[in-house]
Amino acid sequence: MRVRLSAVYLLTVLPMLAVGAEFVGTEACIGCHTEQFQAWQGSHHDLAMQHADADSVLGDFADATFTYGKVTSTFFRHGDGYFVRTDGADGKLAEFQIRYTFGVSPLQQYLIEFPDGRVQALGIAWDTRPAADGGQRWFHLYPDDQVDHDDELHWTGPQQNWNFQCAECHSTNLEKNYDPAANRFATTWTDINVGCEACHGPGSDHLAWSALDAAKRASDLRKGWAFSLPRSRDTAWPIDPDSGSPTSKPGPAAGGEIGVCADCHSRRGSLESASESDPQFLNHHMPALLTEGLYHADGQIQDEVFVWGSFTQSRMHQAGVTCSNCHDPHSQRLYAPGDAICAQCHLPAKFATEAHHHHPAGSAGASCIDCHMPETVYMVVDPRRDHSIRIPRPDLSVALDTPNACNRCHSDRSAVWAAEQTARWYPDGKPGQQTWTAAFAAARAGNPAAEAQLVAVLQDKDAPDIARATALLELRVFLSPASGDALQKAMSDPSPLVRIAGLRALEVLPPEQRFPFAGPLLDDPLLAVRVETGRVLAAVPEASLSVGERTKLRRAVAAYIRSQQYHADRADARTNLGNLFLQRGDLVRAEAEFRKAIKLEPAFAPAYANLSDLYRVRGMDEMAEKVLLEGIALQPQAAAPHHALGLLRIRGGDSEAALSALAEAVRLSPDDARFAYVYGIALNSAGNPDRSLEVLESALAIHPYDRDILLALVTINRDRGDREAARRYVQRMIEIRPEDQQARQLAASLQGR
Repeated sequence: MRVRLSAVYLLTVLPMLAVGAEFVGTEACIGCHTEQFQAWQGSHHDLAMQHADADSVLGDFADATFTYGKVTSTFFRHGDGYFVRTDGADGKLAEFQIRYTFGVSPLQQYLIEFPDGRVQALGIAWDTRPAADGGQRWFHLYPDDQVDHDDELHWTGPQQNWNFQCAECHSTNLEKNYDPAANRFATTWTDINVGCEACHGPGSDHLAWSALDAAKRASDLRKGWAFSLPRSRDTAWPIDPDSGSPTSKPGPAAGGEIGVCADCHSRRGSLESASESDPQFLNHHMPALLTEGLYHADGQIQDEVFVWGSFTQSRMHQAGVTCSNCHDPHSQRLYAPGDAICAQCHLPAKFATEAHHHHPAGSAGASCIDCHMPETVYMVVDPRRDHSIRIPRPDLSVALDTPNACNRCHSDRSAVWAAEQTARWYPDGKPGQQTWTAAFAAARAGNPAAEAQLVAVLQDKDAPDIARATALLELRVFLSPASGDALQKAMSDPSPLVRIAGLRALEVLPPEQRFPFAGPLLDDPLLAVRVETGRVLAAVPEASLSVGERTKLRRAVAAYIRSQQYHADRADARTNLGNLFLQRGDLVRAEAEFRKAIKLEPAFAPAYANLSDLYRVRGMDEMAEKVLLEGIALQPQAAAPHHALGLLRIRGGDSEAALSALAEAVRLSPDDARFAYVYGIALNSAGNPDRSLEVLESALAIHPYDRDILLALVTINRDRGDREAARRYVQRMIEIRPEDQQARQLAASLQGR
């Protein structure tokens, strides 16, 4: 048996200075846990990150070449080292040594270390699949984008930085150790890969427990661990012979397990380091919800969101199923191959039949996982299964253009065909767990009817918490007195995800109106909630608060500041801090943070827009314009700085220059309703109502429910004498929002000649 020791020689091992339990390394576990260690060896966790050597490197470094765009990269060896000659940050070819390998299957990436402690992931990866499957080749992770050295996705840029983007989930006891003053990293670990303590926490107390006599060991049910992880497979799942499905699960709850897995297997942001000592996911991370761009309206995976956000939607999760019911936590392999894993709880005699799936035995259509857990390919070659474990709904594809498992196989047929076919097979078919789809689709379209639908999802206690939270997040655009009560109740919801979403919904209210809703959450037991409370309430005037309330608010704001300072190497975190200080009236610190963001990432457009706004607030319009022009020069494809420049020039009285900038913002971001609205109004004010109407009508085609655009079309048509067009648009406003009194008054005024 080959034992891989964590001989860390390129980055310094973290000294054992933690209060309480300390990390001892995987080797300390082997003597007592040989079976688990052997299962773990060779697993994806074991091979998550390795030093680059003859055992770990899988790619072709025998002077192999790969051409991407205008750059031909060469992979070669020099002695025992592995090197690549490729384009650096300046666009020039240079030689870089590969220090680490990253991952093992179906692709392997390569990491390059720089003198300032930055470790960057090369954009060219090795396809480790067999040649017969298209593998054993070099390929680029962005094959269609033609990323060059000026692009934010270039391998030398912040988006490919291992210290921030990747390290936390590929090594154990990772400490980023960024020094803002020197702009350097001294990142450390105790295990280079995902070892025992990545999931179980620091093991020194467990080692001490193991040395006690039997009586003393028996008195500590946690065996020296900070938390316990019950084995899900130690509990029974009785199967109902009539339905063929499991009933209820007796035994200890294993909810902590999902939180431990979610630390890495989720789309989230980190709030602080060292989460291994606490299984509470929301004490260390801020997870993404089922938002547009990440998930389809029905919750199917869209962007690379990993597993947690999908699985927590599922009926399996609602029933108490956990990760280790299907996956061995040490080897990460399924306990049974293919559909046999489903047969643990679902009788094949009931479900593995043509009467259920209506496909020939052995075909893809007869596969449980292909129908209920379809794959989406990420990173060019890496298929990931959707863990929401859903009933295929081609009828929703027809209505809402969401994907479905049927047409993934039958790509030559339409969704209408698939919907008709399934309707014949399942005339009394179940709609599935994802009952929020229509509400989310309406919200994304801007349809005011979404308000009542979203409230219904929020109040549906049978809906998954992540769906209820997303409904509340979407509701913020439509908040009215009719939904205000639902928002109030959500602030004390048992689900922390709902409470977090409620805090974000409060941002539509003026700062002075937020505290009565959110004040009680300043004492929330979970860090993610407290951090979000501090952010949302930061602009509340402290003079209106009691001494105790003021103290709690400052504590929460400080927690939010620490969460952003943990990522002080990132321009977005620096910009967040600038925004916070701007809200709290600390203009000096706000300016400093925006400037630091620009220094870290010169092409980070939001920092320029926000710094310019700060100068505008201070009456420094010349400085505001200078900053915007600098940002545009470095990131000409970013729409927001052009829009901000247009507004600034309107205030300065330069109509022609303002219109040019506003037009460019619309060109760069044609789907942004606000940009189009402002440009249309500016055109009309400049004496060009015909062009204004063209812009606004084009925007309305994309945003048919946008009230501002409709109102502009009413008033501009009325003022130019086209009362028929004005009446048509105002009638549309009333149809969308029957309670809109301004629209009704406009309609009445348009009835006369």
